[in-house]
Amino acid sequence: MSKHATAAKTVSVKLDSEMRDRIKHLADARNRTAHWVMREAIAQYVVQEEKRESFRQATLAAWREYQDTGLHVTGEEVDAWLASWGTDNELPAPACHP
Repeated sequence: MSKHATAAKTVSVKLDSEMRDRIKHLADARNRTAHWVMREAIAQYVVQEEKRESFRQATLAAWREYQDTGLHVTGEEVDAWLASWGTDNELPAPACHP
């Protein structure tokens, strides 16, 4: 076993009967167990939220950089660049400026 692998541990989650029924129905429809459905849902949610947090952190870093440097590209510059994509006169990415 690698040094990063850890043993799975049981955790408890309280679900109301409606949610348990919905999970059971979905599990039956997919020929899976309710346990599998819950693990898959949690795994997908964690990946999604990790990406969201990474994007949030990148946004905050970009905002701090803008506040420090004042460098930016206007919406009009970006719109013109994107509108040129796929044309014979495709423009280079606009350069940041103060």
